[in-house]
Amino acid sequence: MSFDRTKILALLDKSFPQDEIVLNDLKGDGNYYSLTITSTSFKGKSRVQQHQMVYNSLKGYVGDVIHALSLKTIEKND
Repeated sequence: MSFDRTKILALLDKSFPQDEIVLNDLKGDGNYYSLTITSTSFKGKSRVQQHQMVYNSLKGYVGDVIHALSLKTIEKND
């Protein structure tokens, strides 16, 4: 089962509403994604904490209906 790109973006937009989100479906099958988020929310947080924020916003779908996610987080300056 795949997960629709628009559903992923909707989940991410709730946690990162004013931030830049770039999501690419790597194989076109809804299972393998590349995600880059540039956010002021990442300020002062470690890379692990940043990634935890993203995974928490995806509500456990990674590893289940989203089979693979390549994640890059970038701290956005004010």
